[in-house]
Amino acid sequence: MHPGLWKRGFFWSWGLLLWSVVGNAEDALPTQQPKCTDFQNANLLQGTSLKVQFLLFTPSSPSCGKLVEESGDLQNSGFNVTLGTKLIIHGFRALGTKPSWIQKLISALLGAADANVIAVDWVYGSTGVYFSAVENVIKLGLEISRFLSKLLVLGVSESSIHIIGVSLGAHVGGMVGHFYKGQLGQITGLDPAGPEYTRASLEERLDAGDALFVEAIHTDTDNLGIRIPVGHVDYFVNGGQDQPGCPTFFHAGYSYLICDHMRAVHLYISALENSCPLMAFPCASYKAFLAGHCLDCFNPFLLSCPRIGLVEQGGVKIEPLPKEVRVYLLTTSRAPYCVHHSLVEFYLQESRDKDTNIVVTFFSSNVTSSVKITIPRQQLQGRGVLAHPNPLCQIYQVNLKLQASHRVWRKDQTTIVGKFCTAPLPVNDNKKTVCLPEPVNIQAGVTVCRDLKITCV
Repeated sequence: MHPGLWKRGFFWSWGLLLWSVVGNAEDALPTQQPKCTDFQNANLLQGTSLKVQFLLFTPSSPSCGKLVEESGDLQNSGFNVTLGTKLIIHGFRALGTKPSWIQKLISALLGAADANVIAVDWVYGSTGVYFSAVENVIKLGLEISRFLSKLLVLGVSESSIHIIGVSLGAHVGGMVGHFYKGQLGQITGLDPAGPEYTRASLEERLDAGDALFVEAIHTDTDNLGIRIPVGHVDYFVNGGQDQPGCPTFFHAGYSYLICDHMRAVHLYISALENSCPLMAFPCASYKAFLAGHCLDCFNPFLLSCPRIGLVEQGGVKIEPLPKEVRVYLLTTSRAPYCVHHSLVEFYLQESRDKDTNIVVTFFSSNVTSSVKITIPRQQLQGRGVLAHPNPLCQIYQVNLKLQASHRVWRKDQTTIVGKFCTAPLPVNDNKKTVCLPEPVNIQAGVTVCRDLKITCV
């Protein structure tokens, strides 16, 4: 370049001209859209400091995260103050990578609700040693609280904020809710973390006082998840541990460690994406639920059974909300996971001097499901809960088999006579109960098949 071009007068004139052109161009063209920002990646050496990013996803840009740090960023990135806000907080990230499920959860939330979705990226602070991540929970809670204060200044109401926390992120959500004195709208804990939190105080962990409605989905209470109730409604899926389809042996490696724990996330995503209801039932224990002792939601929900998903207060329609209610449900091994729970009963014509075990099997067009019910000695009635992917009206056949006693020297010739009945849960009255028209004769070890004809409503 010729040295004469660098003379001060020419350079000043050229800059003025350039500024004029660019300024006019900005007036003529639409504002440039903010670039998309992804989650950070950390490693074991970096995972000590807390580098938090807040990434906004909107219905118009469901796959493009906009980095929002200041109020101006929110206003320029499509944030809509009139919509509800869903805040996703991930948990411990051992390898310092972006959660594999995060984009699917974001898309499911935006597909199910017209809302702002903000993902909290704290990969740096959650990486390395679990106990170091736990030490970052309070600091992260304070950072999220400061961020939420910017939303409130823009006109967002506390009650329109819904925090969805995964594992350790559930307790972060509880910390934020505590800072806001329980006035946030809702907190959903997806298998809240157990280590370091089972004996923690209410101020340190998620609890029912942290939001107007708190729910938790428990899927790994015998390992990485917390085993105590922490919300208004606590779903103990398949009893809260050992999820169907997950490995049961150590040789499966990482999948063995994480599958049950992460099932809560996949259940929640499935509930957002599918209409099949993941309905649960309050009961004293999982054993009592399977035995058919809890068939409706009268106590304590006055017949409004809770459901997983974006249902107001989980579908519970009473005030004030009871706290720490354990509810139970069964699922299948893969998406959409949902089943239809049915009560199955058998009434003996005559009592026996020993327990009577009957295996009940339902058949629909593409699947079978079974459950064993026991009639205690000297009693006439046995019942249980059978879970089937299809509703009761789509089941065309029921098989009944009396389990034979273990006699090595001769065949068990026992025969029983009784009545079989079934009803879909919740059983709020006897009008839903359907019984086979004739008594059934069952010989030990021999399967009896009967057609089941129930009209779909």
